[in-house]
Amino acid sequence: MTVLFGIDRLLGDQSLLDELKGRRVALVAHPASVTTDLAHSLDALIAAGVNVTSAFGPQHGLKGDKQDNMVETEDETDPAYGIPIFSLYGEVRRPTGQMMSSADVFLFDLQDLGCRIYTFVTTLLYLLEAAEQHGKEVWVLDRPNPAGRPIEGTLLELGHESFVGAGPMPMRHGLTMGEMGHWFIKHCGIDVPYRVVGMSGWKPDAAPGYGWPEDRVWINPSPNAANVNMARAYAGTVMIEGANVSEGRGTTRPLEVLFGAPDIDAAAVLAEMHRFAPQWMAGCAIRECHFEPTFHKHQGQLCNALMIHAEGPFYDHAAFKPWRLQALAFKAIRNLYPDYDLWRDFPYEYELERLAIDVINGGPALRQWVDDAASCAVDLEVIASADEAVWRKSVAEHLLY
Repeated sequence: MTVLFGIDRLLGDQSLLDELKGRRVALVAHPASVTTDLAHSLDALIAAGVNVTSAFGPQHGLKGDKQDNMVETEDETDPAYGIPIFSLYGEVRRPTGQMMSSADVFLFDLQDLGCRIYTFVTTLLYLLEAAEQHGKEVWVLDRPNPAGRPIEGTLLELGHESFVGAGPMPMRHGLTMGEMGHWFIKHCGIDVPYRVVGMSGWKPDAAPGYGWPEDRVWINPSPNAANVNMARAYAGTVMIEGANVSEGRGTTRPLEVLFGAPDIDAAAVLAEMHRFAPQWMAGCAIRECHFEPTFHKHQGQLCNALMIHAEGPFYDHAAFKPWRLQALAFKAIRNLYPDYDLWRDFPYEYELERLAIDVINGGPALRQWVDDAASCAVDLEVIASADEAVWRKSVAEHLLY
């Protein structure tokens, strides 16, 4: 059965299109905002007669051309349609009153990765809050969560909110953006006209895609999200952005490795992982490899690395735990190299006071567990399992599929 995403459902339902007639419409989109025949949503909506009066680009831009984090995009005018394209990752992260005045209905059509730190989640919250303030309506044109329904990680701690942490959710949240909008509205008490144009035929627990439909082409929603393997691993590998080891940026397979470094023995780390917590290594294959980044960390240096293969015959959807797997890799490095300068100290996503790893994880618990020579796997397991159970209960009523 062909899976239809929200944009396909909207374009194929005249009654929905009729509800947009006579109204000014804004589109929040990126390169993966495409229809089943790969037309960009902006082009498809305008071709269908929708009065699109503005468009918005999230982090990495509407075109998806900004390679790294904290590379801002400027506002511009679309050369084909003459409409303003506003950046939600430039001078502002929250839509301004001027931006909100450009339309009556805001269509949110961003492909997500199912991970709290992927900033499109926070962009949705900021849009909902701005829509409430300015009396606008929000429709989410729903898309799959390519990581599926599994939930993993500790909940973001109160006071650790940031652009990569919109609220008390775990790293791997298990929701679609349409479902996330419902949770935000309830959790944050947002009063806004809200609609999800849901998917048809999407079965998040079905093989072989387990979240990503086999009959849909993968298009990078951001420059380093190159395939479904990355999307599955990302809830773990994104933590490397807070470390001094490489996540593979500057290579063709970024964020699909547990680490890469010129001064770490990957085979020794792998052996230590097997010794310390082999149960967290299930559901994938881990392969020693080498790479030389053309930019970013360890540029031009030969790095020894461990690559994740959560794909093909190696993938077990229920068993794979990327957040625990990445925590284990950090722990193994710390055990073998106790004095290694592991944690990267820089203003991650403009947070100036906290270490990047703590911003990413929504608190210091994981870093403290890694750095505690006396800690064991069960210590982290107890905290994470309890938090996962809380989240699973809190979102159950919002599941649409």
